[in-house]
Amino acid sequence: MKTTASGASGEGAAMEPPGAPRDQNSPPTTSPTAAHDARRLLVDPRTGTPIPPKAQPGYYPGYSTLSQQAFWDEATRQVVLERVHTVPENQYFSPDEAALLEAVAARILPQDDRDADHRIPIVPRIDQRLFTHRGAGYQYRDTPPDGEAFRLGLRAIEAIASHLCGRAFQALEPHEQDDVLATIHDGRPPTGEEIWQAMPVRHFWMLLVTDVVEAYYAHPWAWDEIGFGGPAYPRGYMRLRAGRPEPWEQRERRYEWQAPPGALSDRYVPIDREDPLEAQLGGKPQGASQGGTH
Repeated sequence: MKTTASGASGEGAAMEPPGAPRDQNSPPTTSPTAAHDARRLLVDPRTGTPIPPKAQPGYYPGYSTLSQQAFWDEATRQVVLERVHTVPENQYFSPDEAALLEAVAARILPQDDRDADHRIPIVPRIDQRLFTHRGAGYQYRDTPPDGEAFRLGLRAIEAIASHLCGRAFQALEPHEQDDVLATIHDGRPPTGEEIWQAMPVRHFWMLLVTDVVEAYYAHPWAWDEIGFGGPAYPRGYMRLRAGRPEPWEQRERRYEWQAPPGALSDRYVPIDREDPLEAQLGGKPQGASQGGTH
């Protein structure tokens, strides 16, 4: 389910073999199966073998947003460096809730292409947001506050795992975990009716995915992965046309890969607009109550 720049290669892009040398970001010398489940790793389509985890996955090998920190103002530099060097402690979720959410986030946005020292902390950032009551500035009137919605959703995920597989979510195989989450993604959970009466399933899925993705892509290591140039203030950008990189940026160097066997990432299911549930995707969300002036 991961949606990053580490996708299939495009035409006309420079090609780099998955195992090519990467300066300070060289892949681990040990076998990927030594510390990783090979079933979770991306696959080299040329050889059919797993691609070893890297310190820096993506199409911009050796690029570092942090190398440009001297050009940022002090306030920006402190905010960005804090994301790298400080991982907040969980204060909202219980240990069991945090462990379950870690397992869920690992299927929403897998980081199996990253080595163990360069995984981006997601759950602590979500926990911090909920603990400090930081929100988006609006709330659906038929959905409880975000913290309560997360707790209800985690209960529902465990209930679905038990219903479909007879085991806890964290005890399931990766493809089984994907199947559990797919029922929520599709808006058709097979159990947990009392929970879905308290909040619409689609609102929970939107909340969950948005928080996971925002936590990941707020981190400078994710910026390196997608070749993001970093904060534009106060230096600004110069090359605003034709997709040309700035002098401090790197050109894209793509390589071919495939999703792990059995992963849902490569499956495409067209939306049936005749289905009333799916038709909601094309219209205004039901039950929205937005404050503010926008």
